Amino acid sequence: MVNTRSQTKMADNADLLALLAEMKKSMEKGQEEMKEEMRKGQEGMKEEMRKGQEEMKNQIQSHVESKVGEIKDHVNSCIEKIEDVQSVRDWRDLTYSRPTVKSLTFDGQTSWTVFKTQFDVVSSANGWNNRVKASQLVASLRGTAAEVLQGIPSDKLTDLMTIKNALEARFRDSH
Repeated sequence: MVNTRSQTKMADNADLLALLAEMKKSMEKGQEEMKEEMRKGQEGMKEEMRKGQEEMKNQIQSHVESKVGEIKDHVNSCIEKIEDVQSVRDWRDLTYSRPTVKSLTFDGQTSWTVFKTQFDVVSSANGWNNRVKASQLVASLRGTAAEVLQGIPSDKLTDLMTIKNALEARFRDSH
């Protein structure tokens, strides 16, 4: 009887071990299935996110293209307005041209102050900007006045203030 009890206990233990092994196998299988389902779910979410991003990208691109089109239309409209204004100005220039006042010459023998005043009046009447004034002033110099230009660096010969200051320094108190 001792053997039988011991054998029964061993058989029960073997059954329990088999049951535990089967449960373990079933749990491992369930875990694998859960892992596979999670992997599939993650892939599905990734695909949906990719599609959502692609859709957003397309919407943004469409919106940007629409705005660019609006801006192009606006720019073209502005260009047309500018061209219209320019053509009106060109027409006005054709119908009315302002008489140009002949520029003077300065040789250093006459008063610098008088010449400077006359030059300012002529340049204003002719509508010259500072660059044109500088080139006209250089062109008007003769004799000792033209020699002042030798002391001015060549890159400064279009700078009105540099030229005027050099002439002012040389001829201010001459007359």
